Amino acid sequence: MDKLIRFFYHLLVENNFSETTAEYLNTAIGVVILLLVVYIIDIITRKVLLVIFQNYAAKSKNTFDDYLVKNKVFNYLAHILPLSIIIGLIPKLFVPFPKTEKYLELLFDIFTVILVIWIIRSLLKTFRDFLKSLKSFKDKPIDSYVQVFMIFAWSIGAILIFSSATGKSAWTFLTALGAMSAVLLLIFKDSILGFVASIQVAVNDTVRIGDWITMEKYGADGDIIEINLSSVKVQNFDKTITTIPTYLLTSESFRNWRGMLDSGGRRIKRAIRIKTSSIAFLTPEKIEELKKIEILTAFLEQRQHEIDSHNTQNKINKELLINGRNLSNMGVFRKYVEFYLYNHPYINKDMTIMSRQLAPSAQGTPLEIYAFCTDKNWKNYEQIMADIFDHLLASAPYFDLEIFELNLPLKN
Repeated sequence: MDKLIRFFYHLLVENNFSETTAEYLNTAIGVVILLLVVYIIDIITRKVLLVIFQNYAAKSKNTFDDYLVKNKVFNYLAHILPLSIIIGLIPKLFVPFPKTEKYLELLFDIFTVILVIWIIRSLLKTFRDFLKSLKSFKDKPIDSYVQVFMIFAWSIGAILIFSSATGKSAWTFLTALGAMSAVLLLIFKDSILGFVASIQVAVNDTVRIGDWITMEKYGADGDIIEINLSSVKVQNFDKTITTIPTYLLTSESFRNWRGMLDSGGRRIKRAIRIKTSSIAFLTPEKIEELKKIEILTAFLEQRQHEIDSHNTQNKINKELLINGRNLSNMGVFRKYVEFYLYNHPYINKDMTIMSRQLAPSAQGTPLEIYAFCTDKNWKNYEQIMADIFDHLLASAPYFDLEIFELNLPLKN
């Protein structure tokens, strides 16, 4: 390159160009040749690297190298050789122009820092994508950690650029940053809080990607699809996206349904309101009629035997049903509900199954069903629960029970 530069310089001087003009033209020609050569080298280097590693990635069973190609790591690495050539030849090309040489060296020093950051970013994205492909890391907030590393990388890059541009040491810049710490804390408040929250969320296993959470205050009710440094994205069941600041997951209350999904069933907790005036003691005739209900036959026979024995031993006057011990239609219906749930194929028998009476109110006497459905899929769960209550609502009249309905007067 030196010989070529001297050749053009002497050629220009021999053709009656002044020394100053010859220097300008010689430098310009050198720059054009350099840029052309560097451009060709850059293309060749990229093509060669990509072909080599794409072929290797295609043959390799490991997916890590595929993500290296996808995130353009080799594209950025290919720029190192051309950049090194430019930095090495600038002092030789711009010998007559020391000020221009100085500015160009500064410019390419800055570009070198940026190129290194781009390579680091591509590598971090590669690790992120690779870890997300692993089952053990699929639900971890990898994006948060990548963003934190990138903040550190850009911060160090900014310090190095400042040091190169001003000619001062990096410690001078760090000292100035110390004085501006209050301002920086204010600017990066959400990022700092988000980083701390991401660590707490990961360590305490509060939430994972894929968890169903409910945060009514912010209108979030759906699955977490992304956790990053500043926000958590929740895809609601209506397919809208709600974005929540990450630090709110540690500072505010929310409901995580993972426990239900990991358990043996999804809870059914709903009440039927019985008209209180329809609750009554059962007559012997009615008891005999109810014995025809197969799942109640054994229970009614045993229970009636116990009651009759008690009333006989205590010489109870049974001319009135209220005397002594008696069965009521509400009590027998409550027992029927439990037997029905125990025999239902989609109710988990190893978890709580209960039919309980709640406090009476102006809207009747609630009979609450408490059980766990083995099918936790939302659509299936709703259908199973609807089938159960369809059956129970249709069964109530067999026990002479009425379902409470509020009849409002019609408006004229």
